Amino acid sequence: MTTRAAVLGCSGTTLLPEEAAFFRAVNPWGFILFARNVADPAQLRRLTAELRECVGRDAPVLVDQEGGRVQRLRAPHWSEWLAPLEMVKLAMATAKPGQGHQTACRAMELRYRLIASELHGVGIDVNCAPCLDVASAVTHPFLRNRCFSEDPSLVADLGRAAAKGHLAGGVLPIVKHMPGHGRASLDSHKALPHVSAPREVLEAHDFAPFRALNDLPIAMTAHIIYDAIDAENPATTSSTMVQLMRRDIGFEGLLVSDDLSMNALAGSLGERAAATIAAGVDIALHCSGDMAEMMQVVEAAGPMSTQAHARSEAALAQRCPPQTVDIAALRADLSGLVNG
Repeated sequence: MTTRAAVLGCSGTTLLPEEAAFFRAVNPWGFILFARNVADPAQLRRLTAELRECVGRDAPVLVDQEGGRVQRLRAPHWSEWLAPLEMVKLAMATAKPGQGHQTACRAMELRYRLIASELHGVGIDVNCAPCLDVASAVTHPFLRNRCFSEDPSLVADLGRAAAKGHLAGGVLPIVKHMPGHGRASLDSHKALPHVSAPREVLEAHDFAPFRALNDLPIAMTAHIIYDAIDAENPATTSSTMVQLMRRDIGFEGLLVSDDLSMNALAGSLGERAAATIAAGVDIALHCSGDMAEMMQVVEAAGPMSTQAHARSEAALAQRCPPQTVDIAALRADLSGLVNG
């Protein structure tokens, strides 16, 4: 059956019959969950199993579990995490002299290995993390503490550590927001940010962590206009920016849009999905679970292209069973790193 170039959500903690029928009919590439879909581990395991049963395959199930404000699975059933920037600062502050960089990277690897363990245990196998956006003085508060650092090289190293933790736990990471959201002073959920920095500055600074991690399986685009490169279209719907991601950044993996419902994008949901796929993005992401909107998205996104299908196969081939570890020991190790 043809796979649609879309990731879709559902409305609640149980899969409604009409949702199951719709997903069965359109066969989206994958699914994404939010807090509205989460009650407890047993319920979540049932829901992820039902979503896969709808499409008759081991479809990827995504979530945003960065830590801090952006984590959909929360206490009392799951761990609470500091925001990434706060954890990095704490690890650096408690490290032995000269070992801050190394300590922060080890802490980040452990953090995301533990997060992956919790996700994998309820049937979630793709996490929309880490953010490789380089923080700056103008970074909007919605994003700033979700970043790792203002230092691009440290961001790259921490991102690599986070990816290593995910993959060891059987979960694919999605790096975001390619090619870099850190200079945006607006929240792209609410408005369309413009970044006016010269291209050479962007290449050396903002794009650098994504270039360093261009071998990872999946990336998510930014809904941002980069005036020096394409002054008309946000990266998600810009063929020029997608070519930059492929050619200059060197990313050959599966490219997924950020949520099409965000106000940074113009037009109907169908128009947004069509523009996203036309620009060269592989998968259109729609998160709300609204049935009428999902119908627009899947119709406009259409079936996955041959190239997108090949990238998908390569990405999903990296899903592996979690490595056997002592989770309690990892928690103790992480506590020692961030608490001194």
